[in-house]
Amino acid sequence: MTKYFVLLLIFASISYSFVFLKRQQRMERELLLDLKSFYDLKIKSIEGKEILFRDFKGKKVMCVNVASKCGNTPQYEKLEKLYEKYKDKLVIIGFPCNQFLNQESGTAAEIKEFCTKNYGVTFPLTEKIDVKGSGQNEVYEWLTQKAVNGKMDSEVKWNFQKYVIDEKGQLINFFSPKTDPMDAEIIAAIEQ
Repeated sequence: MTKYFVLLLIFASISYSFVFLKRQQRMERELLLDLKSFYDLKIKSIEGKEILFRDFKGKKVMCVNVASKCGNTPQYEKLEKLYEKYKDKLVIIGFPCNQFLNQESGTAAEIKEFCTKNYGVTFPLTEKIDVKGSGQNEVYEWLTQKAVNGKMDSEVKWNFQKYVIDEKGQLINFFSPKTDPMDAEIIAAIEQ
């Protein structure tokens, strides 16, 4: 009887392990199905035209939430220099956002004029969006949620946080709002 009991326990243990493993594999497959490619995303430009991220295949992309009345606003100048220097292999996209102390309260026309007149910005700017909270734009859902990007979770702390995506649409890393756009780590991420 003890022999049968031991065999029954072994069989039950193996069965449970098998069921648990299958369940785990199913959950991982479902998670992978939830992952969205960076190239599936799109957004309206500041002029109201559609920007399709699939058009950026083969280039690195830097996504930066921007604001016109922030202590970090002078970074526009270095972002433009970075864009000009690496234009053949890098796209910078500025995402105006008014979620940090009302520092981007202008209209689309006012934002565009400010960026062009004061910093000579030629890289694409998008419509004004939310980068966090319940109204978070899907681009920033992808950038900040591991369940969607497959790489890492993050939180947008302030204006001018930078996210770098590689030529295959994979998130490489993000950099704090205070990180200079010409920082060696950012340059290395672009040049790798």
